[in-house]
Amino acid sequence: MNEIINAIMTRRSIRKFKPDMVPEELVETIVNAGLYAANGRGYQSAKIIAITNKGLRDRISEENRKIGGWQEGFDPFYGAPVILLVIADRKYPTYLYDGSLVMGDLMLAAHSSGLGSCWIHRAKEEMNGDIGKELLQKLGIEGDFEGIGHCALGYYDDAPEAAERHPDRSYFIK
Repeated sequence: MNEIINAIMTRRSIRKFKPDMVPEELVETIVNAGLYAANGRGYQSAKIIAITNKGLRDRISEENRKIGGWQEGFDPFYGAPVILLVIADRKYPTYLYDGSLVMGDLMLAAHSSGLGSCWIHRAKEEMNGDIGKELLQKLGIEGDFEGIGHCALGYYDDAPEAAERHPDRSYFIK
């Protein structure tokens, strides 16, 4: 089987990560792969913010937990030491699709590199709040950016089995 198709079919969302930090070079490689995602009209509206600083990572996790309504102590990033936050500029009509494609490429790049990943939601709410505005200001990013998603990234013990695919999801007209 083609290695890309194999990666697509064997990638799983990981919900239990080891605390070991991913080497910086590997994070950079995965981020760079995400930047090559397809995008509408070549706008390249999405940006990736790689968060490896534990203090900031934990602060974002706590904000995400509060938004999600979970009890204190729950980590919505499942212990992943790296968060790849994908944001996209709303001024482009394809921003949401562009950011979603970046998320998909990040997860495939992680899987093909021997890492686990999981798409974590609530980035939109975070970016609309104080923590998002503070983050953009700190990085000097200007514009009307929406949080698309977080790619939780790290090492894992094992991946879950694939769920059986639901029937009636593909149709062919010949």
